[in-house]
Amino acid sequence: MIVAEDSALLRQGIVRLLTDEGIEVAADCGDTGPLLALVAEHTPDAVLLDIRMPPTHTDEGLLAAAAVRAAHPGTGVLLLSQYVETSSTVRVLAQNPEGFGYLLKERVADIDELRGALERVAAGETVLDPLVVSRLMEAPRMPGPLDDLTGRERDVLALMAEGRSNEAIAQKLVIGGKTVETHVRNIFGKLRLEPDLLEHRRVMAVLTYLRG
Repeated sequence: MIVAEDSALLRQGIVRLLTDEGIEVAADCGDTGPLLALVAEHTPDAVLLDIRMPPTHTDEGLLAAAAVRAAHPGTGVLLLSQYVETSSTVRVLAQNPEGFGYLLKERVADIDELRGALERVAAGETVLDPLVVSRLMEAPRMPGPLDDLTGRERDVLALMAEGRSNEAIAQKLVIGGKTVETHVRNIFGKLRLEPDLLEHRRVMAVLTYLRG
């Protein structure tokens, strides 16, 4: 694990939290300059990265995340942000959502949620903060395949975008596992995501959602 966060206090706190949970933090840095070299040196399972980094505190973290994924596609990236930023972040996520996540910094205090998100991006899954998903659901969209989904199917897809498993979706919506499986199959069918050895349909469904 590598932690990149410009606030020294927050960075040290995150490193301490992760270390206390038995997660090895191989390196940390306060700007994006040394990040690629650190990833190449330590080959971490995942990188925890603030979106707004020096010197301009705008999109340095996003650019660094894209560079890490391009050079090291097997490394998961979990972005952190103080605010809900859907436009630029989602554009980066939509390019290659596998192993990519986005959480608000307020979630860092919940070590179980943070650890779970890191484990999922390290495993190649996509993770989105529930508040970000909520904003995406509320945003105006152009007509498209998402319009064919029922309200419950949209609920299931939104939870898929958060990185939740079928079991977790069932618990969240208080429905049976078989019902979730049916909704997921219907989502794949309506989004025309046929079985493909080269693409993971669950990720492609989330990608459709992000782009929608």
